[in-house]
Amino acid sequence: MRHFVCLVLSLAVLGCAPSADRGRDSASAMGAGPDQIASRGNDIAEAVDGLVVGHRLMAAGEYELALRAYYRASAERGVNADILSAIGSANLRLGRVQQAEQVLRRALEQDETFVPAHNNLGVALSEQGKWGEAGLHFRNAFAFDGGRSREIRENLRLAIEKTEETGYAKIEAHRLSLVRRGQGRFLLLDTPL
Repeated sequence: MRHFVCLVLSLAVLGCAPSADRGRDSASAMGAGPDQIASRGNDIAEAVDGLVVGHRLMAAGEYELALRAYYRASAERGVNADILSAIGSANLRLGRVQQAEQVLRRALEQDETFVPAHNNLGVALSEQGKWGEAGLHFRNAFAFDGGRSREIRENLRLAIEKTEETGYAKIEAHRLSLVRRGQGRFLLLDTPL
């Protein structure tokens, strides 16, 4: 009888526990991590944005993984100039220059004032030896940026030198910098020589 009373009392205490705590306890008992357990009144935390993940992977030199993250971001957010520009940049880093050119042109169709897409399209065109058109895109990037980016100024200078045939060295073509946008500002990716 005494065990029966203890059992009834323990069940009554468990029945009084708030339901959110019981759900949390059962989730942690099943091995769920803290990011997978909902806090009281909130839904499960959203996954990290694919665009942010892609930018971090690009900075780490993981271009194929970055491309996958950008595709995931396009599936989650929809296709916009920022995502298309990022996809084009990843393709450019992977040596898929013509594919990058096509995607960057699509980015500019969506937003003709998007600075990273102009700059990165200029880089793709210069990689193909299309210096005249590359210079136009570097000029557009420079104009829409207001001349603030040192890297865009340098890309424009190199394109002008190349079109004027002033003894531009071939090795300098690899110093062109890709530009991406993150949290309202322009960030640059290191370009190996």
